[in-house]
Amino acid sequence: MKISASVLAAPITSLERILPNLDPSAVDYIHVDVMDGNFVPQISFGESITGEMKTLTHIPLDIHLMVAHPEKEVPKYFSLKPEFITFHIETTHFSVRLCELIRSSGIKVGISLNPSTPLACIENLLPYLDLVLIMTVDPGFYGQSFVKSGFEKIAKAREMISNYTILLEVDGGVNVNNIHQLSSLGVDICVAGSAVFKTGDPNLNAKTLKKACEVNFQIT
Repeated sequence: MKISASVLAAPITSLERILPNLDPSAVDYIHVDVMDGNFVPQISFGESITGEMKTLTHIPLDIHLMVAHPEKEVPKYFSLKPEFITFHIETTHFSVRLCELIRSSGIKVGISLNPSTPLACIENLLPYLDLVLIMTVDPGFYGQSFVKSGFEKIAKAREMISNYTILLEVDGGVNVNNIHQLSSLGVDICVAGSAVFKTGDPNLNAKTLKKACEVNFQIT
């Protein structure tokens, strides 16, 4: 299991201190939720702040665009050379073209689906993808609980992508109590916000999440 630490859950005024101290053996990716106030109600980071984050860490960026018209926003992040750029299937009519554009820039392509969006919407896109991101909360509302239908959808997504070299990522409500089940369903990457940053040491929290994927792990 790899952990993509969502900096949306960290105190933004402390990122200059937090990011350089994140341990790459604990945190595999820095998850950046870009919100535009249109596709989702909130406004968060844009390309300028994301660029500043890039200078503070050597951990690869995992950029998640929660924006309307992602075809206008995607090119703004190419110079940052993130590991992934993920956009939402609900936000564009030009998904194939957008996937090809991202890949042509040497960046891995991710597609994300809201909890109520059926997996069938991405079936024709699979040859163009490197990652599928299943939202297990509605995007744009921090601190929600994992949706009840999440596990079933994740299992179906794993089956759908089984014939492709595509990573499966989950975002929303991930914690020490459910990450073992997510791992057993074949999830490759878990986005964790409050579970990493809310209290205590982020590195220790991330390592605890990874350890929770082990068969004999017990919560103390």
